[in-house]
Amino acid sequence: MKTITLPRPDDWHLHLRDGAMLEAVLPESARHFARAIIMPNLVPPVVTLGDARAYHQRIMAALPEGMAFDPLMTLYLTEGTDPAEVERAAASGLVKAVKLYPAGATTNSLSGVRDLSKVMPVLETMARIGLPLCTHGEVTDAHVDIFDREAVFIDTVLDPLRRSLPELRVVMEHITTEEGVAYAAEGGDTLAATITTHHLIINRNHILAGGIKPHYYCLPVAKREKHRLALRKAATSGSSRYFLGTDSAPHVDALKEHACGCAGCFTATNTMSLLTHVFEEEGALDKLEAFASRSGPAFYRLPVNESTITLEKRAEACTWPEKIEAAPGPVTVFNPGFPVHWHVLP
Repeated sequence: MKTITLPRPDDWHLHLRDGAMLEAVLPESARHFARAIIMPNLVPPVVTLGDARAYHQRIMAALPEGMAFDPLMTLYLTEGTDPAEVERAAASGLVKAVKLYPAGATTNSLSGVRDLSKVMPVLETMARIGLPLCTHGEVTDAHVDIFDREAVFIDTVLDPLRRSLPELRVVMEHITTEEGVAYAAEGGDTLAATITTHHLIINRNHILAGGIKPHYYCLPVAKREKHRLALRKAATSGSSRYFLGTDSAPHVDALKEHACGCAGCFTATNTMSLLTHVFEEEGALDKLEAFASRSGPAFYRLPVNESTITLEKRAEACTWPEKIEAAPGPVTVFNPGFPVHWHVLP
């Protein structure tokens, strides 16, 4: 196969940041993606419908002329979140999900949830109205090894929550383990999982072997090779339980290449070429459309995009900028470490 045409894909987990960084990175997503679930972990976070409206306006103001892109907004769940505010946000049509960050789990998550019992009224409201909960699925207990945080979260937080609220619709974001793959597969129609581009390509050796590679450091951190292979099998299976959420997360190089470097891989620029390469390696190009274009809209109860995107395999390897220049500083584009030959056509 030399060309492949898909309904225009969506990104069901995207960090756009704000201000000058937003202006720099937004075109990288809008070039290939029609819609994206926008993460709310700004400083201060997006916690009310008013916050979401204001952020949506800033995103649209930053969108270059001639580009079409629909940001799907989320609210940041805090222990002070008002259930009535969440219901108003959902009724507005602007807010498509609420994001659960365990406090301290990742970038800008200190306003997150420490005690799940304090947000149960919100979760009960969400279950009643069908609003999805997007979860950063890691515990933050210092006694739990960082490579075990996802599996422990499933056992001690997510599964008990879903047993108590079986009608709650949940997205397990950026799963990274065999355990995550298996739990999503068995979860029924109210559960789905996103998988990132970079977790299909790197394992923990890529971060640590031969010297620390800060631009491969992300949270949840990449795991052993067996987990990467489980993710590839899930993503390329055609199952509607799994769909694309890049978790593309820009940080300036000065904060990545740092004594306490930030977590995140910036993949918005080259995700579609990389995904097509991965699916071809797995003999599953016929399953790419489900993963990138159909399963996400189905879970979020949205139509599949009518516009299309075409990729063409060429003898010459793809090229993309090594860095995106932003006013706060350069942002390094994820480098897979191998040549990629699937070009997105203009």
